[in-house]
Amino acid sequence: MILHIDMDAFYASVEELDNPDLKGRCVVVGGQSERGVVSAANYEARKFGIHSAMPIFQARKRCPGAVFLPPRMSRYREVSVQVMSILREFSPLVEPISIDEAYVDVTGCERLFGGVEEIALRIKRRIRQEVDLTCSVGGAPIKFLAKIASDMDKPDGLTIITKEMVEGFIESLPIQKVPGVGKNTLEKLRLMGIRNLADVQRYPEEVLKKRLGTFGSRLARFARGVDRSAVTPAAETKSVSAEETLPTDTDDTGLLKRYILGQAERIARELRKLGVGGRTISIKVKASDFRQATRSVTIREATQSSDVIIREAYRLLERHRMSKKIRLIGVGVSHLVSVAEPVQMDIFAKNDTHPYHRRELDEAIDRITERFGRDAIKRASLKESK
Repeated sequence: MILHIDMDAFYASVEELDNPDLKGRCVVVGGQSERGVVSAANYEARKFGIHSAMPIFQARKRCPGAVFLPPRMSRYREVSVQVMSILREFSPLVEPISIDEAYVDVTGCERLFGGVEEIALRIKRRIRQEVDLTCSVGGAPIKFLAKIASDMDKPDGLTIITKEMVEGFIESLPIQKVPGVGKNTLEKLRLMGIRNLADVQRYPEEVLKKRLGTFGSRLARFARGVDRSAVTPAAETKSVSAEETLPTDTDDTGLLKRYILGQAERIARELRKLGVGGRTISIKVKASDFRQATRSVTIREATQSSDVIIREAYRLLERHRMSKKIRLIGVGVSHLVSVAEPVQMDIFAKNDTHPYHRRELDEAIDRITERFGRDAIKRASLKESK
């Protein structure tokens, strides 16, 4: 049996946890500009029709009295680590699929913790007691059904689909509930007369593959109650990135560089926290017509230095030909490796410019922001209004 654990309105719930005065109010976490989008909304806000990915300006119209907060990703990751740690006490097979949800294979754990329902209840109790948050849990013999089950009784719910229940569940499952069925796929399926997952069985797999690509084969297996994907423990972080939708479209390179500077600082701080550095630095640019471009460069040695990331990102921006104004700018660092070992000293380097001294300064800034918050200390250029 496989469990899918989904934290309830995670970002908003963490904000309520840290500020109890928010309880009972509509809380929306997301971009602060009118062109930003909702990252999370608590259940009070959802009663007004507010949901993730909704433009902030629409959310404000639906609930003018809501509390709108910027995301605090470092805090959410901190709580996520606590949750994942609890899950690993019940099984070594834990696969986080985002910051607030994970699969847990509890096959063979019955002798230690009881049946699948008892394990699910224990997990819910531990998260409530130790993290003071609620989660919804779904259980099933296969992954995709476990994920669907966790969404059936939110918030703070528990739904178990046993092996004997699978066939009947598939018979009545609306096709839009299947993971991977988006708006375009749904329209194609409805034109084929497919309303429930069981309807898929009327079509040969080759026909489904022709109309839906590789997802057609996957859907055919789902309709037979087959999901070959196993729960695999989390891989290491592959990249760290940050991006922002700008308040207004711009072709002002100086302004874009200020956004890059702030993003690079955040990325470098996260890299140092993870004890890794990256060799590939990239920028992401989305134009006013929504066309997107990425530019990247690979450097000789992995870095976690703010200055190096800023320098390379600036160069990439300068090489990018802007035919239209920019609406979104982002920076990313990938090809990560451990850089926990000490930096080699160079006796010929100037004391104020050598990477060793720059690293000491970066780490000192990290300690200040860790204690007093991200806004406690900033580069002078970031004090300018964006």
